[in-house]
Amino acid sequence: MHSPTVVPPPRLAHAVEGLRVRLRRLVQRLAPAPIAVLELAEGWMMTQALYTAAELGIADVLADGPCSAQRIAAAVDADPDATYRLLRALASGGVFAELPGRRFALTPMAESMRTDSPRTVRPVLLMLGHPVVWASRGQLVHAVETGRSGHELAHGTTGFEYLGMNPEFANGFHEAMKATTQLAVGAILAAYDFTRFDRIVDVGGGSGYLLAAILRAAPRAKGIVYDLDSATATTADIFDRAGVAERGAIENGSFFDAAPPGADAYVLKHIIHDWPDEAALKILRTVRTAITAHGRLLLIECVVPPRNRAHFSLWLDLEVLLSIGGRERTAAEYRDLLARGGFRLRRVVATAGPHSIVEAVPEVGEG
Repeated sequence: MHSPTVVPPPRLAHAVEGLRVRLRRLVQRLAPAPIAVLELAEGWMMTQALYTAAELGIADVLADGPCSAQRIAAAVDADPDATYRLLRALASGGVFAELPGRRFALTPMAESMRTDSPRTVRPVLLMLGHPVVWASRGQLVHAVETGRSGHELAHGTTGFEYLGMNPEFANGFHEAMKATTQLAVGAILAAYDFTRFDRIVDVGGGSGYLLAAILRAAPRAKGIVYDLDSATATTADIFDRAGVAERGAIENGSFFDAAPPGADAYVLKHIIHDWPDEAALKILRTVRTAITAHGRLLLIECVVPPRNRAHFSLWLDLEVLLSIGGRERTAAEYRDLLARGGFRLRRVVATAGPHSIVEAVPEVGEG
């Protein structure tokens, strides 16, 4: 586990993000409308350029200092001229810095692409640009026409079935999920007090990184990561490195079938958004059966804002449509879904990042 980062208050963080959005829109208005649209359309190129740099491990090569494009190409077994052209393009976006003599150096953005960075995004980039994922993204037209997931349209199977059939791809997926949790955990812990709980279950908690961070912040609590055995291969090691091995346990199973009973907090991070309503309800009802009468259900999700404004959730909504057939939801949609699952929405807690914590309690007389 790494030292916590300083997290700004949510209102300040959202104000800054709002300013960034307005500045981007101002820049767009300064260009002719057709040019602005085409500039947006070229976004795919940046995704693939970042994926290529991550796949080749270029940021790791530059960890010891600036290098020429030719030396970088030799280190990663790539064509020197094409490597220079890739780095030149990325440097124009601030990802790397170009120096005289076709030499390149790391920038803060490129530092986050290093494998050993404490806040690395390399596993996420490797997943975003992966050929399997890219093929699913090419199905957006058909996904919109049919409502089916892009992955199913491209590969003939659901995203989760594919994970079960391809261990190497599944390992990359779980590493990407751990990396996104590492980026989000500081804001989550700053926004919500977990010290009130004695027993916490992280349903679908995978690597256990989130639960390990929660247990560090709540030193009297004990916790369980509940997930398929294929998702918890590294969990024990993460608990050990976080110093919570004596308070963290692992139980394997499907959240469609059961959940460890008797906890006073059930955390589900990016679980409900993976599923359409009927499947999501099955998960919620499973948790409703397990939770104590005074327990808390905590859904960590990117809640769609009530008015259509720029927000990460809107693009993540398309991402989960393409990858697994899921959806992001508004607070009102969560309220309705939770009520059908035997819970009452208590509040939605904003964090300094794009996530919110949807807090719910068991509805009296349900379950």
